[in-house]
Amino acid sequence: MMTIVDICRPSTPFPNQPMDLCFRISPCLADPARRSSSCLKLLLLVVHLIYAGVLFLFDGDLIEKTKKEPWYTALYLLLFVVTLVQYFATSVSNPGYVLDAMMEINKKNVVHTKTPETSNQPALGKNGSFVISMEGNQTGKCVAGSNATYWSKLVAELYPPASTIRTWTCTYCNVEQPPRAKHCHDCDKCVLQFDHHCVWLGNCIGQRNHCQFWWYLCEETAVCIWTGFMYISHLKAHITSVWWQDAIMILLLITLSICLIFLLLLLIFHSYLILTNQTTYELVRRRRIPYLRAVPERVHPFSKGVCRNIYNFCCSFGLERIPTPQEIEENSRPYTCLDVATCRCC
Repeated sequence: MMTIVDICRPSTPFPNQPMDLCFRISPCLADPARRSSSCLKLLLLVVHLIYAGVLFLFDGDLIEKTKKEPWYTALYLLLFVVTLVQYFATSVSNPGYVLDAMMEINKKNVVHTKTPETSNQPALGKNGSFVISMEGNQTGKCVAGSNATYWSKLVAELYPPASTIRTWTCTYCNVEQPPRAKHCHDCDKCVLQFDHHCVWLGNCIGQRNHCQFWWYLCEETAVCIWTGFMYISHLKAHITSVWWQDAIMILLLITLSICLIFLLLLLIFHSYLILTNQTTYELVRRRRIPYLRAVPERVHPFSKGVCRNIYNFCCSFGLERIPTPQEIEENSRPYTCLDVATCRCC
């Protein structure tokens, strides 16, 4: 029997009411993964502002230099702002989801063939994903055969003839994965040319935004070097002025140096991946990827030369087929003087 106490008791405990209100205002915060990502983004923004703020608060010479040579400070602040903009732009960028590419290719094929009985409406599949079906009476999983979508046929051509559809179909979102694609468990989507899921960005790094991520690393490294140079210049000129200010700046400089080492290593590592047309996932999990197990460690099967690798990384996005054994053997052949003269490495 309901008592007066039960009637007067609030339906939601009092401590949870502010949190529930916050979740209603910002639904994205209800997801623990996105909430932690938002906190990391806020933390990174605060750290940047602290480093710049301490510099302008403690360094009186910088203020005087700004009055005499405003271009110097203007360039620094411009790089500072561009780096933050690039960070947030990369964090919300599309890494190249397999589902989006599948929908786009199937729609283009429908328009190209102009078949009136076809339908490009997506059917709801596993885990809320969509499976594109061109045939009006076909629903569910895409299968190879006469009723297969154009995407299924295209993906099948990228794999060796002996492979089956089960070897490249994602077991989580039920979508045919082209070579070099992988399902990201953090985003719950398959990503083209998956590199890694960046915790600090809260986003996957894949084919579409890897170049953007590399430029962010360059800008962040440049900001750290410039900021460290200004910190060192101030400490050399005012090391004995105010001890507590010097202590704060030395502590920040040590932390900045550690971050700079990490950024430089990360920038060099991703530059190497670009020049050899590899991804972090392929390099780290090479023995777990079926089409890379038989390839020697020193051979990069998808590399087309340094110049073409850079061009494809920056300007060209497409699906890559698995190289044939003959092509892998050709790539494994050592370079000779004639190869260097004919720019085989490029």
